[in-house]
Amino acid sequence: MDIVLVRLDARDDESVERAYRIVAASDAAEGADFPPQERTRFVGGLRHPMPGRHTERVLAYRDGVPVGYLSAGLPQLDNLDNVSVELYVHPDHRRRGVGRALYQELLRLAGEHRRKRISGATVEALPGGPARTGAGSAFAAAMGARPVLPEVRRRLDVTALDQSALDRLHGVARAASTGYSPVRWHGPTPEEYVADVAYLDGRLIEDAPLGDLEWEPEKVDSARVRRTEAALAARGRRTYHCGARHDASGRLVAWTMLEFDAAPVWHAYQQITIVDPEHRGHRLGALVKIENLRYALTHEPDLRVIDTWNAAVNDHMISINEALGFRPVDAWHNWQLTI
Repeated sequence: MDIVLVRLDARDDESVERAYRIVAASDAAEGADFPPQERTRFVGGLRHPMPGRHTERVLAYRDGVPVGYLSAGLPQLDNLDNVSVELYVHPDHRRRGVGRALYQELLRLAGEHRRKRISGATVEALPGGPARTGAGSAFAAAMGARPVLPEVRRRLDVTALDQSALDRLHGVARAASTGYSPVRWHGPTPEEYVADVAYLDGRLIEDAPLGDLEWEPEKVDSARVRRTEAALAARGRRTYHCGARHDASGRLVAWTMLEFDAAPVWHAYQQITIVDPEHRGHRLGALVKIENLRYALTHEPDLRVIDTWNAAVNDHMISINEALGFRPVDAWHNWQLTI
């Protein structure tokens, strides 16, 4: 049977629903313990893009049935040689050429937009961890991609938090951070700190371990921060932030964020945590993480689980997360293909 590829229009409710069902079924088949794929998150991602990002999306049909979905992210402000990919095949229609057909379309799109590299992520089981199919990694390897950056997802069971241990960690961090004050906010960044957040956000790729992944630091300014905040709000996301203000200069020199989807209320993602290199060595990373966790819990009393990812070699951040109670769940691999 022929496989027909059709570009997805994010304004077409019927096509968006077909893509959503493919992604939800694929995620469920993988066996990961994330909350079920939620429509608001998926649809919001299609209709409210992040600034500086254009995405091409394709549905694959086999005998008139929607069986596969491709999302090709094309940065517009930086990383102009790169394309990031998410590729899904419905579990009932695998090993029938759907993935390869979408891959060939990905290569065509990359060439059309003059991109040199393709990158994407897959999940595998850790030794002794919960089962994962490993299908994504097998497919990436079969297409000629190479693993360039191993990561580990860790999960915090908020219901089992050791508050006494957290108090001790917080006390050590406060003692080491004399001359710095925590600043907390929910939603958009206060105007007096938006330029500092832009600077810190722009440093993330520069400072984070990347292995062999070829990805440039992103060009972030205050306007881009505001557009990102607007996109997150339009997607129904809720964000909680804590920064560390350097009292002598008034600058925000460390920053962390927790992010919630519109639903469910029991789950969150630990996102960026970064400290300005000039202000490291004062345990500011631990300080803002603990402060932000407790701040979010005052607003989100039903929170039970937080997921986060770290490069496998990022020993410093891993040590902070594990001290807070995060524990390994599964392995993630970033793959890259040079065209």
